Order: sequence, then structure tokens, then C-alpha cells
Amino acid sequence: MGAPSPQGRAPLEAVLFDLDGTLIDSIELIRQSYAHTLRAHRDFEPPMDFWLQGLGRPLRWQFAHFTEDASEIEAMVATYRAYNLAHHDAMVTAFPGAVAAVEQLRARGVKLAIVTSKMRAGARRGLDHCGFGALFDVIVGADDVSDHKPHPAPVRLALEQLGVAAERAVMVGDSPHDLASGRAAGTRTAAVAWGPFPRDQLLATEPDYWLETPQNIASL
Repeated sequence: MGAPSPQGRAPLEAVLFDLDGTLIDSIELIRQSYAHTLRAHRDFEPPMDFWLQGLGRPLRWQFAHFTEDASEIEAMVATYRAYNLAHHDAMVTAFPGAVAAVEQLRARGVKLAIVTSKMRAGARRGLDHCGFGALFDVIVGADDVSDHKPHPAPVRLALEQLGVAAERAVMVGDSPHDLASGRAAGTRTAAVAWGPFPRDQLLATEPDYWLETPQNIASL
């Protein structure tokens, strides 16, 4: 793990997690769902760096780059979700050691939340399928806020629902959007090394912690 918390800072009472690419390995499913949608609606095969730019942002935000027609954006979202749902259980797993690490945090009395840019129902499905069950006190999804990561609104809502001050919480994520959201909300931030984003992009956000493996989550 990266450098420990500086002396004099308040002890952590809550850990907030992004979901996809942080706790569950769903990145290939997300990439395929996105590529399938753009092939179907735009006959376009997105290169990896193009897709990565929007990863972690809500679907409507991503597809609004291709059309201003609200009905077409909704049609693209529907195509994405149909493909994603059909392949979800076969392609999504927890990152090795992630469930046990989160269980250790909960056993120590740490409050836990999910802050994700996917819809709450989709987040719940992923958590249940991957063995996280009822470990999380709060889930904030895209349908819970009008502003999304990297805006601080979803992190602030999670903190409010947990009843924890920002300085006593850390936001854990695999994307710069996660870390920017936590930083703007006043939490500490922890970047994970096992997601799809390049290390230099994550380090540029100056995270308080660097987690090399899912097992390091328990060290928080």
C-alpha cells in the first residue's frame, strides 16, 4: 500500500468504494457492451483509448457525445443494458481477495458505501452475484444524484447517509473520476492498481493511498 495517513489526521470511520474495476472485474463486459452499442447504432468500433476516456461516467453522458437526440440516446442506453444484462453473470467476478478484505473492514466496525455511476439495481446485481451480499451500508447509484463523478455530489450523498464527516472517510477507486470526486468532497483518496487506467493518470490525482492488490483494502 502507499504511504500511510499523515500523523494528526482523523482516524478513518468509513470507506467508500467505486464498484466496476475496483471491487468487481466487469471491465471486459463494459467494453464489449459499449462496442456492441456503437456498432449497432453508429457502425463504429471504438479504440481502447477512446472508450477509456468515458469509463466511470454515466451511460447517457457517454452516448451524448454521438448524438443530441434524447430519444436516440435512450435507445443506445437500452441496447447497452440489454447486452450487458444478457452477459453479466457469465463475465463478472469479484477481484480475488476483495470480498474477504471488505469483510475485514466491516468486522472492525468500519462503515461501508458504494459510489457508482451505474444504476442502483445494476450495482446491487453485481454485488450479490460476486458475493458481497449485504456488506455495504449505503449504495449511491447514477439514479440517486443529478451530478455524477468527478462531481463531489455522489460522495457527499454517501457520507450524509452514512453519517460520517468527509475528513474521516476515504474514497477508493480505479479511475481519475473516482479520486477527483472524493477529493472534491473532502475525503482522502485511495487508487487501486488493478483497474484499466494507467498508473500515471491515477498518480496525477495525488491519492493519499496506493493499493497494489485487493488484499491491501483491508489495510485501510
